[in-house]
Amino acid sequence: MSGDRGTGPRSAAARRNCSRDATCADVLLAAGTGLLVVLTTVIGEGDPVGLRPVPAAGWLLMFVGCGALTFRRRFPVAVGVVTLLASTIYYPAINPDGALLVTLIIALYTLASAGRIVAAAVIGGLAIAGSAFGEYGTDASPLGDAGMFMLVSWLVAAVAIGAVMHSTRREREEALRRRATEERLRIARELHDVLGHNISLINVQAGAALHALSRDGADGPAAEALTAIKETSREALRELRGTLGVLRQVDEEAPTAPAPGLRRLPELAERSRAAGLSVDVRTDGDPVGLRPAVDLAAYRIVQEALTNVTRHAGAGRVTVRIGYGRDDVLVDVSDDGRGAGARAGGGSGIDGMRSRAEALGGSLEASDRPEGGFRVTARLPYGGAA
Repeated sequence: MSGDRGTGPRSAAARRNCSRDATCADVLLAAGTGLLVVLTTVIGEGDPVGLRPVPAAGWLLMFVGCGALTFRRRFPVAVGVVTLLASTIYYPAINPDGALLVTLIIALYTLASAGRIVAAAVIGGLAIAGSAFGEYGTDASPLGDAGMFMLVSWLVAAVAIGAVMHSTRREREEALRRRATEERLRIARELHDVLGHNISLINVQAGAALHALSRDGADGPAAEALTAIKETSREALRELRGTLGVLRQVDEEAPTAPAPGLRRLPELAERSRAAGLSVDVRTDGDPVGLRPAVDLAAYRIVQEALTNVTRHAGAGRVTVRIGYGRDDVLVDVSDDGRGAGARAGGGSGIDGMRSRAEALGGSLEASDRPEGGFRVTARLPYGGAA
């Protein structure tokens, strides 16, 4: 809980810092644009000193148009309208010309990059219409055909580039959300596998202890505690499978963190032996280094198969065989239990194992053995797609 409380203030502080950084960037952009507009307006070739007088109305329009850029992220539509009006009034009425149109170009780009494509197109269209019918430019600097072409090109380019940036940003954000979702699903599936297996063993061991107590005639607090453990673990397993079982239908990409693998097979077998199973582990062929995704899938298939045997099969002996072939690794789990009939309604365990194998380009078969019992056989290619 303390970690959760700490996360909120840190996240809020990060958002405030990000907002301050964006505001500072916009202020700097407005100041830089204002300097550019002033320089292009007052510096000209007609005066020996290179300075041209600008009327008070011109200074006001330049201040309004450039200053509006400070608020371009917070109020993009309003800034687009203000820069359009400033440019529309300035160019027919004020002499000398300058680069005030840059403010409108920046505003259109901001609108499009924020996803306000329609607003950007409308404001840009009004600017083009105003230049065509109102003839932007003073007598000293008329637009002309070339100027009109450049004006339209700049405005269209601003909207187009902004739209591309918006699309790219959305794709990047969607990819980040997808990766975050996949990671949450991977964690949930791993939780399902680990807890489901261990709770099943707890339930079986508690049942075995209760049976031993009943056989020996013992009773009292120990039996009551074991009964409570058995019932609680059964309920926990039911809730776990109901909540997370469906996630087993989707396999994860290769994990980036260390994950269980066949090297932990002896440990897995030992836990099953503690539950009363006789587990025999065999390895055929020369072991090879498996990719993490293949190694994890092989381990999870054995784990789920042993869990199914413990819960449903009524078996006394299980044989786990790992065979390293030329192109794939074979995972074979066979028991001497009651066969597939005992697994009816057993949940999505077989489907989950098959999904893991198929996601790696492999296959899984599960069926009764002719001599009795049940068998799960999976083939996982070494180079299959993760």
